Amino acid sequence: MKPQGKCAGAGTLVVPRRILLAVLLSSLLTPYSLLVTSPANAEPLVIAASPSMKAPVETLAHAFEGTHPDVKVRVYYDTGLELRWTIAGMENKVGQKTYFIGTGPIHLIAPGGDELLTRLEQKYYVLPGTRRPYAAVPLALVVPVTLVEAPASFEELGKGAKYRIAIADPVLTELGRQTQEVFEALGIVNDVKGRLDVASDARGVLDHLLYGQADVGIIFGPDAVKEQERIRVVATAGKPTFKPTIHSMAMERFCPNRALCEEFLSFIQSPEAKKVVKSLGYLSPGGP
Repeated sequence: MKPQGKCAGAGTLVVPRRILLAVLLSSLLTPYSLLVTSPANAEPLVIAASPSMKAPVETLAHAFEGTHPDVKVRVYYDTGLELRWTIAGMENKVGQKTYFIGTGPIHLIAPGGDELLTRLEQKYYVLPGTRRPYAAVPLALVVPVTLVEAPASFEELGKGAKYRIAIADPVLTELGRQTQEVFEALGIVNDVKGRLDVASDARGVLDHLLYGQADVGIIFGPDAVKEQERIRVVATAGKPTFKPTIHSMAMERFCPNRALCEEFLSFIQSPEAKKVVKSLGYLSPGGP
């Protein structure tokens, strides 16, 4: 069976990839277009992104449009592998025409994590040297909002502490693996061993924390922001304690408007953009 693209507006519609590409290439209209007011003749800027990056990509896009009223940012979402198929598929025939990657509407690629960008660079599907990191995913030490006495750092979980710690499974989850990495970097693996409450995933960590099975929990920063009415962040961990997941964007090899792409790529590393990603629970890869 051939891969299919995913589009959604008010609902979810699954259509054959070739039909989807034909629509993208011919009209530049996607159901994920950002719903903001723009002039009818606004310059389109199309970003192909992973659904996991919806919040930061759309928030950054809105901020960019706020200072560029002549630009309309549109976002097409699909999984990492399917994004790769989409880009490669621009070289295939659609209807009576042959569309090459250079004639497609995609300007920028924003997958979840940088591994796919590396592969696309190897295939020369993105322009070499255009990768720009814009968000890093920290680990957040969280407690219930009602807890008064809480640790102020990950180090305080170590020797002499009595806090019960909810963590995700370090064998089966990336969250758990990174949590273990922090413990090892801080030299507190043996100190916390008898106080760990292992959950199946981030949702389980929150459940264990909120139902009193643990005093503190460790989850990703963006997940903590989503639950800020019930929990509060008391500390975050990023470099150099551990290597966080980095999210970057890069220019599609034959971006129709390289000047506009370069402007957007510069914007996502600006002080304004850093404030945007920080408000969503991310860290700036380049620091504050």
